[in-house]
Amino acid sequence: VQLVESGGGLVQPGGSLRLSCAASGFTFSSYTLSWYRQVPGKERELVATIISRGGKTNYADSVKGRFTISRDNAKNTVYLQMNSMKPEDTAVYYCNARSMIPPASYWGQGTQVTVSS
Repeated sequence: VQLVESGGGLVQPGGSLRLSCAASGFTFSSYTLSWYRQVPGKERELVATIISRGGKTNYADSVKGRFTISRDNAKNTVYLQMNSMKPEDTAVYYCNARSMIPPASYWGQGTQVTVSS
């Protein structure tokens, strides 16, 4: 099982980034996918989730209207489009794949996002 994030980097306030997370080794289409973020000294925070079927999404209040999560089951990839970015979006971003049956949770290694002028 592998989740590999990419697309992080340095962006100016108001700018945009798109994160990708490529998955392998499990039945991607059956898993709920999420993006989390973490800054040093704080707990990991749930940013956005997209369920396995129907494409229903959910977002943290802090990113609603600015971030969009999407998935491409044909490519086994989940995305996070981040617009109108703010300095407080600076964090390491992780993707997560979760299943209830069988119970499983997989994490990527994280990608650094820095919003600064």
